[in-house]
Amino acid sequence: MKCFDPPSHRSDRSAAFLLVTVAVIVSLCVCTLETYAQSDSDLDVKIGQMLMVGFRGTSAREQSSIAKDIHDLHLGGVILFDFDVEKKEYGRNIVSPMQLLDLTAQLQQLSPSPLLIAVDQEGGMVTRLKSSEGFPQNVSHAYLGRIDIADTTRYYSDLLARSLAIVGINVNFAPVLDLDINPDNPVIGKLDRSFSADQDIVTRHAGLFIDAMHNWDVLSAVKHFPGHGSSVEDSHLGFVDVTDTWSEEELAPYRALIAEEKLDLVMTGHIFNRNLDPEWPATLSESIIDGTLREQLGFDGVVVSDDMMMRAITEHYGLETAIKQAVNAGVDILIFANNTYAYDPDIARVAFTTLKNLVMSGDIPRARIDESYDRIRALKKHLH
Repeated sequence: MKCFDPPSHRSDRSAAFLLVTVAVIVSLCVCTLETYAQSDSDLDVKIGQMLMVGFRGTSAREQSSIAKDIHDLHLGGVILFDFDVEKKEYGRNIVSPMQLLDLTAQLQQLSPSPLLIAVDQEGGMVTRLKSSEGFPQNVSHAYLGRIDIADTTRYYSDLLARSLAIVGINVNFAPVLDLDINPDNPVIGKLDRSFSADQDIVTRHAGLFIDAMHNWDVLSAVKHFPGHGSSVEDSHLGFVDVTDTWSEEELAPYRALIAEEKLDLVMTGHIFNRNLDPEWPATLSESIIDGTLREQLGFDGVVVSDDMMMRAITEHYGLETAIKQAVNAGVDILIFANNTYAYDPDIARVAFTTLKNLVMSGDIPRARIDESYDRIRALKKHLH
């Protein structure tokens, strides 16, 4: 197939940068994370920075619930959605480019330190910023992998990254590093979320995707470690066991991209593999996170959980157990997307209180909180 020749769009790059610069000047407070940490480095701040939550609303005025949570709980990040699962309607956080730019600016103004503002913008079927809402058209990972032309991936990835940066999104939960081992996989293969079953194609195109994110100062979170592509079930819906389908080659894209020092964040999958850990799924497994990811593969950046409100976690572990296991396993940021089945307006406070109580009781060492806080602070220094 003919390569898509990207049109000359560098001329509008300066205009886009100007818009981003204006948004940053308006939205960011004078205080940096490092200064903030020095002035108030207590446990509450560190715990708050480890939480990323979802909320309802297309604005974040000072009287809103998310404003209160950011202020009172020192939240480190938020995750935005266009569709509300419980209400079964669009318009949860994202309506249009200008509305989204206003929302992200409001969110940043509420936070005394740079706030991580994240979306799942993979392209294709997993897209929060849709063309129907005025955002650029995009394509799936599977489409780019099938074409396998570097310039095409560069073009679409640049377009996607630019669309995020202009509206103030600074974290993208993409690209997907899962290998398309099972084409009938309901959450990966059938949704065209994998570049390929070929580890080299996945690595190559994921690297180009990440480069585009970095060119526009957007952090990239790859997923779903240690590999969700061979599963026959969806971890959104329940327990997923890949013991008999997973293979060592699923680590190859992670190994290569870690060696190239491209990875900002790694998202864990809620998948169980008895060969890697006989008791816990990846998000709750010290042997998989601290062992396989950090010691074996050498990743020293931020580890972020998949949504802790997915049924793979909630139906098998209580909130306290899940938080305790995840943090002790090496997870730095816990996501409570609050958009799975039932909306909980108090989830940020409940998660914060639970985590703090676990530290105060000694079930989670204070040193683990310090480690995560230091990694998050180092990550946020890359935000502009």
